[in-house]
Amino acid sequence: MTRKIAMWLASPPTDGPVSIILLRLMAGGVFFWEGILKFVYVNQGVGRFTKLGMPVPAFTADFVAVLEIAGGALLLAGFLTRWIAVPFIIEMVVAMLSTKITMYLGTSPLPLPPSPPQIGFWAVLHEIRSEYAQLMTVLFLAVNGPGRWSLDALLRRRSTAAGPVRAIADRTSAPPTRSEGRLAAVR
Repeated sequence: MTRKIAMWLASPPTDGPVSIILLRLMAGGVFFWEGILKFVYVNQGVGRFTKLGMPVPAFTADFVAVLEIAGGALLLAGFLTRWIAVPFIIEMVVAMLSTKITMYLGTSPLPLPPSPPQIGFWAVLHEIRSEYAQLMTVLFLAVNGPGRWSLDALLRRRSTAAGPVRAIADRTSAPPTRSEGRLAAVR
């Protein structure tokens, strides 16, 4: 089971339309700059994580910031796309649960939105739009892959092109195996 999951993560489809790059640029760019903002502005990093009651807020904020910067860069490049999609899916679910439940209840430790609706169902629907868009985009990339214009696709093309050459080189340079020797004797 673990091997199947690893194989699925390691081999995303790379034959999708070139336009998938637009989704990677959107999601990767947002994760990348949001990670930088967590280091630049305390209210986006440690301060926010402290208000939300996250465990070990300084470590957690820095960890998430590094994940977003490195992972955003990976999405932008289309490299290890499925591998980075998994932690981003988890991050977006945690972000929605940790900030929107208290907004719904009217007990959010974070500042309320500047204009109505500020609490309740409609406020949550309005304020969740960014996390929801990021979640849906990384889910799409996890399922459909990074598209043709990606490092994942480039590496797949190179390994596929080198495959037959390696096989021929292996056959000509290695001594025949027992079964190959028997086949030659039968012919």
